[in-house]
Amino acid sequence: QLQLVESGGGLVQPGGSLRLSCAASGFGVNYYALGWVRQGPGKEREVVSCVSSSGDTTKGKDSVKGRFTVSRDNAKNMVYLQMTSLKPEDTDVYYCAARRYPDTLTEYCGLGNWEYDYWGQGTQVTVSS
Repeated sequence: QLQLVESGGGLVQPGGSLRLSCAASGFGVNYYALGWVRQGPGKEREVVSCVSSSGDTTKGKDSVKGRFTVSRDNAKNMVYLQMTSLKPEDTDVYYCAARRYPDTLTEYCGLGNWEYDYWGQGTQVTVSS
């Protein structure tokens, strides 16, 4: 089993920045691709960014490219989402998610919300003046 705990959410003004953190624990954490997923009331879950198990591949939705950066520190079992130039439409609950792909896919991560097996409890991000 894998446990994921997010932190770092809060209230920020438009144009501001936040850094979300996710602490992962459990056997074989470093074998998992990790993603950041957001969901607001009445909205579908959206994977905004992901990083492969190796850390060499990152992906982001077009809506956050150039503003959000995902990274991971396998030595600390942490994954981060640095968010800049935040907009009111970025207001959502943000979840950390994980998926173990075959060992031949250490460079892969996916932006489909159906791809993830483990989820954290989420952290609220509110962008408002």
